[in-house]
Amino acid sequence: MKRRVVVTGIGLVTPLGNNVEDSWSALVKGTSGAARIQHFDPSAYDTQFACEVKGFDPLTVMDRKEAKRMDRFCHYAIAATKEAIDRSGLSTGFPDPVRTGVLIGSGIGGMATFEEQCSIFLTKGPNRVSPFFVPMFIPDMAAGLVAMRWGLKGPNYCTVSACASSAHALGESFRLIAYGDADCMVTGGAEAAITGLAMAGFGNMKALSTRNDDPATSSRPWDRDRDGFVMGEGSGICILESLQHAQARGAKIICEVVGYGMSADAYHMTQPAPEGAGAQQAMREALKNAQVRPEQVGYINAHGTSTPHGDVAETQAVKAVFCDQARNLVFGST
Repeated sequence: MKRRVVVTGIGLVTPLGNNVEDSWSALVKGTSGAARIQHFDPSAYDTQFACEVKGFDPLTVMDRKEAKRMDRFCHYAIAATKEAIDRSGLSTGFPDPVRTGVLIGSGIGGMATFEEQCSIFLTKGPNRVSPFFVPMFIPDMAAGLVAMRWGLKGPNYCTVSACASSAHALGESFRLIAYGDADCMVTGGAEAAITGLAMAGFGNMKALSTRNDDPATSSRPWDRDRDGFVMGEGSGICILESLQHAQARGAKIICEVVGYGMSADAYHMTQPAPEGAGAQQAMREALKNAQVRPEQVGYINAHGTSTPHGDVAETQAVKAVFCDQARNLVFGST
């Protein structure tokens, strides 16, 4: 029988704030995290803005030596994890580290490290490449570092599936607990891909908004004047536990995870399938897995890319799955 799974802790490092309280406060005020890029000089780019994390100091959660041996995405992951653990009441230790795993998704890992070391390789030769290049760059290093820091010896890996990486991490963690492979999971995602090469790649795909004169309103999913998405960075981490595990230690339960579905368009490298066929399948699988009817759903956290094809296909998918209930749904998009 499938076990019930609950969320007991949340941690955030976002363009709106470096913790849950600040991020949420800015979010409900309608604050935008978009501004001119500071990580590098964007003057030569069609898109010169992004949603960067601001005022973050990794030395608040690690020493200088550690920080130098990690990419920015790992800095964010560790900070968000520490907050999630503190808020879950597990800061004094996990009841059974062998039954506690870490699954943190990342679409591309240490992109800034990759760019820096590639430049060194091309200009100074192979002997000058850092011995820390590989462990700083690989996407699963955030999960590995979190496991080592807190001594967590359960399932440990990284989901890499572009914009779905963190959703898959949460879903797979849910399943690991539901089917008895772990009692507790540290899970979520971390990304730090606001770099020159990444911005050039997405920009040349014509996927990014170019509203350099008004970054704050440039992300506008489902708006008829939408012109692309806005790059962002940060980390979001949740502590998932079996209901029994959480109750046994008297944890405060934030919410319950009840279902998970996934699919593939198998259609095109960048465009969604007509009428959002893949999204329809994923949502139907999630509803079936959760044993939830469409009319019981009130909110959808959408992809909401602000792209001409993506927004239309996603809207069609939701209408196809939720029918009349689609009129009552509230949409958000991270």
